[in-house]
Amino acid sequence: MDSADASEATAATATLPTAAEHTPLSATADNGLKIVIVGGFGVGKTTMVRSVSDIRPLNTEETMTQASIGKDDLKAVPQKTSTTVAFDFGRISLDEQTVLYLFGAPGQERFWFLWDRLFAGTLGAIVLVDDRRLADSWYAIDRLEHHGTPFIVARNQFGGEEFAAEDVRDALDLDPDVPLIECDARSRASSKDVLIELVRHLQSLAAAVTPAP
Repeated sequence: MDSADASEATAATATLPTAAEHTPLSATADNGLKIVIVGGFGVGKTTMVRSVSDIRPLNTEETMTQASIGKDDLKAVPQKTSTTVAFDFGRISLDEQTVLYLFGAPGQERFWFLWDRLFAGTLGAIVLVDDRRLADSWYAIDRLEHHGTPFIVARNQFGGEEFAAEDVRDALDLDPDVPLIECDARSRASSKDVLIELVRHLQSLAAAVTPAP
């Protein structure tokens, strides 16, 4: 993705359709951009895909059973009764030619083997984190860095104690150029802002390696 494409994507993302304006995929769409949303168990990945997709998302959520006891830590999310066992998929039509495909990765360690395949062909990624469980996001960041995939970090708001952005950045050992923002994954507007921030980050990275004319 060069800087011109990133500029167009930024402008298009800023005008995402509202729920009332959802339309089928245009026959003229010929440019698909893949975005992956990763993070720990129960941080809101499925919720974000659902909130921003302009189609009914495909999800692979299953009811949690006793088999998860001792494997999934529910202390921070005691109300959670289902979990993603493969991936979530949503779609956003940026314009008549460009479509953004969203993949939400499963958060539990036993499904991490799927991540490397999901990262293949990915333009960029969103690491969704819960301030109460920052350690759950370390593996996601490590794998993205291993693959050389650009990413931003979005702090999903669950209420409770607030931490300074610099403390969160230090805890995640983020490079200074990785954006760290706040969001509410339940909100379409907030999730859209996260996507815009990611595209802007990709644009800045593309501009940094594009030779001056």
